[in-house]
Amino acid sequence: MSIPTLLGSRIVDLTTPLGPSTPVVPVPEPFAPTAALSFTPVSDFDEHGPGWSWSDITLGEHAGTHVDAPRHWISGRDGRSVDQIPPERLVGPVGVLDCTAEVAENPGYLVTVADLEGWEAEHGRIQPGTWLFVRTGWSARGDDPARFLNDNVWPGLTLKAAKWLAAHPNVSGLGVEAIGIDGLGAGPEADDAQDDPGAFGPGHYYLLGSDKYGLTSLRNLDALPATGAWVVVAPLPLVGGTAGPARVFAFVPEGGEGE
Repeated sequence: MSIPTLLGSRIVDLTTPLGPSTPVVPVPEPFAPTAALSFTPVSDFDEHGPGWSWSDITLGEHAGTHVDAPRHWISGRDGRSVDQIPPERLVGPVGVLDCTAEVAENPGYLVTVADLEGWEAEHGRIQPGTWLFVRTGWSARGDDPARFLNDNVWPGLTLKAAKWLAAHPNVSGLGVEAIGIDGLGAGPEADDAQDDPGAFGPGHYYLLGSDKYGLTSLRNLDALPATGAWVVVAPLPLVGGTAGPARVFAFVPEGGEGE
């Protein structure tokens, strides 16, 4: 898609609004959770600043819609921080894998290799620089933190699917509607995989360990076609950051309606 075509496209905002009630990934004790967004007022047209209003914020790197950088996970700890991700990896074509029916039946559904190969069989090989987005309908829960977290049950990837994506030369990253790219139900699919280092968090382990990126808490994926849209992923370039809260826009060409 050329720049003139992009300018003539319909722009779809895929970002979850970020506020103090936006949930962050729950982690059990004794592990430490990241911070949700909070504001500390500095001035508000008062004696501390009569002509202006502003606040300090506390914000976890992994709050709301955000990009996971390789150094977020042990497999990519020596890899890129979020400020080091090349811009050309943050702009590219979008492929949308629709798993809404599967997730309606099973909220903890894990994307399989068969799903991914089936998508390529129907739509053609994933193009270079593609962000693959998994549409699940999960964003309909986004304004209700309890339903969104769903007692820690949300969609994710099988171990084999994570390895498939990590090995695919044309995939830049994976985008999901849930709070993380991995569902907590992910794990070994065979007895001989139980010692796999990526068995817990396979998407994190294999994608981030392969210089690919994760993008979470997306919305409006139902407005995108399976192919043909482009995306701009714009995380805060936090120096040394393991992630960056992001604004994400898709450009849908004329006639490229969502499915």
